[in-house]
Amino acid sequence: MNLSAGLFSAGWHGSALVLALLAGWLVWRTAPWARLKSGTQFNLLLGFAVGLMLMWSLKAGVKPGLNLHMMGAMAATLALGPQLAIVALALALLGITLNGAIEWTALPINFLLMVVAPVLIAHRIHRLIERYLPAHFFVFIFVAGFFGAALTVMLQGLLASAAMVLAGAYEAGFLASDYLPYFLLLGFSEGWISGGVITLMVVYRPEWVAAFDDRRYLVRK
Repeated sequence: MNLSAGLFSAGWHGSALVLALLAGWLVWRTAPWARLKSGTQFNLLLGFAVGLMLMWSLKAGVKPGLNLHMMGAMAATLALGPQLAIVALALALLGITLNGAIEWTALPINFLLMVVAPVLIAHRIHRLIERYLPAHFFVFIFVAGFFGAALTVMLQGLLASAAMVLAGAYEAGFLASDYLPYFLLLGFSEGWISGGVITLMVVYRPEWVAAFDDRRYLVRK
């Protein structure tokens, strides 16, 4: 969803700017930048950024801020790790902003709700899967890659909708009846696409997937 600047007050935009700068600083301090010295990893990050920018440009919606498009957050998080996934999604967001899909004044709040939030949700889901489910190849592929991606986009939609309700942009009843149900369908599509991408990468280029450890998921299985 590309949130319009007009949906939020100046106070919301100011607070979002502060939080976005803080999130950017934390990513800058903690991201494993050394991994990008490998040309493969750097190209992978740019590939995700370009692919997500194109995917986010394909959207459907009838009201400001109520657009629907795939996120790709779980696939990026599993492949790149949370910090570099935020970088990739941020580059995609910057790309669609340069194309005029989002106003520059709305960039901080979109960064928080379209980049930081879904990556953190995806990372948390993956951690819970690692903690409570068996370390099995198919658990990683189907539960994290497929169902985790679907759950991520649905929770992100719920969080963004809650923000719009709190900001007074839309009524909760309207979003619950005319908007949020579509995230069930979007989650199904997200799961298939993200899960398919992760499956192909794990099968053919497992070294490209930061979250995949051969010793954990394959040895003695």
